[in-house]
Amino acid sequence: MIRLGVIGYGYWGPNVVRNFMEAPGATVKAVCDTRPDRLAAVQARYPTIEVTTDPEVIFKDPGIDAVAVCTPVSTHYGFALRTLQHGKHALVEKPLAMSSLECADLLNEAERRRLTLMVDHTFVYTSAVQKMRKLIETDELGRIYYYDSVRVNLGIFQRDVNVVWDLAVHDLSIMDYVLPSRPYAVSAIGMSHVPGGKENIAYMTFFFGGNLIGHIHVNWLAPVKIRRSLIGGSRQMLVYDDLEPSEKIKIYDRGIKISESSSPESVYQLLVSYRSGDMCAPHLDGTEALQSEAREFVRSIETGAEPITSGESGLRLVTYLEAASKSMRANGEAVEIAGAALKEVAS
Repeated sequence: MIRLGVIGYGYWGPNVVRNFMEAPGATVKAVCDTRPDRLAAVQARYPTIEVTTDPEVIFKDPGIDAVAVCTPVSTHYGFALRTLQHGKHALVEKPLAMSSLECADLLNEAERRRLTLMVDHTFVYTSAVQKMRKLIETDELGRIYYYDSVRVNLGIFQRDVNVVWDLAVHDLSIMDYVLPSRPYAVSAIGMSHVPGGKENIAYMTFFFGGNLIGHIHVNWLAPVKIRRSLIGGSRQMLVYDDLEPSEKIKIYDRGIKISESSSPESVYQLLVSYRSGDMCAPHLDGTEALQSEAREFVRSIETGAEPITSGESGLRLVTYLEAASKSMRANGEAVEIAGAALKEVAS
């Protein structure tokens, strides 16, 4: 039985506690939060869980095997490092840390102590995203041309991060997981509409090898809530709408076919024909994503296997975020992503 300590019982913490209390092979032993009213809510719902306002109680408890960090982004590194230094496995809410240097430090600490470091990229564990990856891996969509996503709403303005570090990290985790290659550069623009505030709207374009391109639009200042991604392939195209109650994925047998004209006088003319076939919506497993994630964390601890959303993937995403932030400061100038493989640029 993996005994978990949870630091932070604000927006996401209650979901983490509930799912680990229900996950096979796991239980929550203690919860830490600075607000007494939140701890009272924990005790009212889960009388067996211990509560504290001091995170050191969690770190130093020999009866706790792992810690879930569900606190503001600026505190992730400190809490995660303390967790690992006390010999406990760590599950950290997204993004892993505020810089790639901090992420690398956490990775080294986890590797040195042979501990599991996992990032809470929850969308990766949805059945919809798992299905998208399988469709691409089995070449059912054909050659991938583009990844295009929109994530907007009249949202919560964060104090410590901008909209890219808050919302775009979800789409970046999906893009990083399902696409067959990784980007080598990004161009991003963003704007703040709150005096002294951080960017609340941003557009990011990611460049891959070949003719694959990625685009992500995020916005805290939209009148409607949209959570939609499009993936275009040479054979089929896919739409993922997370707000759809049932048919979250729709696969369209639509596209174009390009052929050269057989006419001698127009040998270089390209003829474009359109294909418009059926649409299908595959059946998806209804398991809650966070429940699948909790089970993956337990499995990784028990077996020593690397989790799907490992610290390595957390580091990659932070390098994307850093490059996008640098590009925004340079008014959209393309910025190379740190550590991008040269073969990606050349392919």
